[in-house]
Amino acid sequence: MSNGHSSCGILGLFLGFLTGVIWLLLVTLNVFTTLLGLLTLGALAPILNIVFGLISFLVIIVFGLLIFKKVWRQYK
Repeated sequence: MSNGHSSCGILGLFLGFLTGVIWLLLVTLNVFTTLLGLLTLGALAPILNIVFGLISFLVIIVFGLLIFKKVWRQYK
């Protein structure tokens, strides 16, 4: 495992990618803003919305790159 290759299977990588997409969708639809508004933490909503959006975008990029590399190695 120390040779730089991912030890996850393609299903695990796809689920990571899908999780990032779902989180980004929740941020886009302002679910977190509404939830924090209901919990009377509305002042934190824009900050947390940006943080969750950036993290989910990075998750999509990382897992998407890992999926691409795994598929590329498989069929090369």
